[in-house]
Amino acid sequence: MSSDGVYFIYDGECPICNYAAHTFRIKQAVGELHLINAREEKLHPLIQEVNKKGLDLDEGMVLFYQGSFYHGQDALHLMGLLGSNNGWFNRINAFLFQSKPVAELCYPAMRGMRNALLRARGIAKINNLGKR
Repeated sequence: MSSDGVYFIYDGECPICNYAAHTFRIKQAVGELHLINAREEKLHPLIQEVNKKGLDLDEGMVLFYQGSFYHGQDALHLMGLLGSNNGWFNRINAFLFQSKPVAELCYPAMRGMRNALLRARGIAKINNLGKR
């Protein structure tokens, strides 16, 4: 596993998360974007680190960048900072979430929509920390 680029750990069963992961583009200078579906790659070394750090993947996505983990609203804010202007999703993401207060304000509603969508589809939580 290279430390170059950005690792995006997301819920592949969540339509919003899946769309974001596959649409998100980072600035060329940042490096490569590596996608890790938390449901399919439970044994991935970064997911094991996420678990050790106590980062709940049911409460938020995770970005790993330059040796640091960013969870939930912090990951959303980092997406805004690192995102390219390639495509409407990335332009809106950069415009809104470069602001940390906007990311902090919006993230709980986004997480709530994710949880509601998963419940409506009958999909269980990831439960990466074994809480449930």
